[in-house]
Amino acid sequence: MCKVIKVGMADLAVCISPDSITTVGLGSCVGIALRDPVSKVGGLAHIMLPDSTQMKNNSNIPKFADTGIEELVKQIVKNGANRSKLVAKLAGGAQMFAFNTGNNLVRIGEQNVEACKKKLKEMGIPVLSEDTGLNFGRTVIFYPETGDFVIKSVNKEVKTI
Repeated sequence: MCKVIKVGMADLAVCISPDSITTVGLGSCVGIALRDPVSKVGGLAHIMLPDSTQMKNNSNIPKFADTGIEELVKQIVKNGANRSKLVAKLAGGAQMFAFNTGNNLVRIGEQNVEACKKKLKEMGIPVLSEDTGLNFGRTVIFYPETGDFVIKSVNKEVKTI
C-alpha cells in the first residue's frame, strides 16, 4: 500500500516511489520537489525564508532556501538518487498581503522563489516547471514515480505541473 508522507513547515522529507509526499500551507513559503526520474527517489522541502545567513543561531536547516535545498539533495542522494539526474519543480512564493511599501519584508514570497532558483542553478539542478507568485496559498502533493506535482488552492482548478 502506498503511503503519503507529510512535510511540515520548515521541514523536508525523502520519498521513494510508489509513495507520495505532501505539504500544506504554502503562502509565501516555497515547496521544492526534487526527483531523480531514473531511480524515482524524490523529496520535498517546505522553505520559509530565503537566506540562513541573516539569522543568528539557526539550527533549522530546512527553514531556509540555501541550507534546505542542500540538505534535501544530500538526503535524496543518500536514498539512492543520482545527483546528476535531479530535476526540480516549485510551488508557492505568494504575495499573501497587499501592502504599498518599499519594505522587502512584505516581498518574502518573491524573495523565497528567487533564492530557491538561485540555489538550484548553483547546484546545476534544472527547474522543469513552477506555479509561483500571485496572491493565494497552495497545498501540494508530489509523486516521485511520475514527477507529477499536484497543486490545490481554494476556489482554483487543481493543477498538475
